[in-house]
Amino acid sequence: MAFTLPDLPYVPTALEPHIDARTMEIHHGKHHAAYVNNLNAALQGTEHEGKTLEQLLANISNLPAAVRNNGGGHWNHTFFWSIMAPNAGGAPGGDLASAIDKAFGSLEEFKKQFATAAATRFGSGWAWLCVGEDGGLFITSTPNQDNPLMDIADKPGQPILGLDVWEHAYYLHYQNRRPDYVIAWWNVVNWAEVARRYAATR
Repeated sequence: MAFTLPDLPYVPTALEPHIDARTMEIHHGKHHAAYVNNLNAALQGTEHEGKTLEQLLANISNLPAAVRNNGGGHWNHTFFWSIMAPNAGGAPGGDLASAIDKAFGSLEEFKKQFATAAATRFGSGWAWLCVGEDGGLFITSTPNQDNPLMDIADKPGQPILGLDVWEHAYYLHYQNRRPDYVIAWWNVVNWAEVARRYAATR
């Protein structure tokens, strides 16, 4: 089965004013769609056709650059849409809150370190909150459409939160003000979904 573009889990206007509708429409309908189409083209007729995204990412060092770039782009964006929601933001609770406090000292310190990872990622890429092999939380960032599930990751782990810092994710509204985009983004983080993903790793 070829990969398909998933629907957004909310209407494009749902995350306004923090992420504008036009950005969402282009980001999902053009950029994400292109990753899906290019991934299918790169896999067509190869022995890797029919594998899951996770199987591809786990073996990405042995696959062509087109699969790495577009497979990563498809996984990353599908994940990204899911960890945002309208009327979200606030703070995590329960086990996730405790894990954040244990790893970073406080939610505010976590946000500070995460924002630094996002703001200092040179060029295009992502910032991530992940669960490591030891069960602890850590922050990392990756270039382009790489992610911590790939076997080439500097710091492998299971992502539970991720922020797209490619310019196409924010430039229409924030221009070159990436730090402002990061600050606004906390208002649409779906902590319930992040907590669900954290619990699934336990």
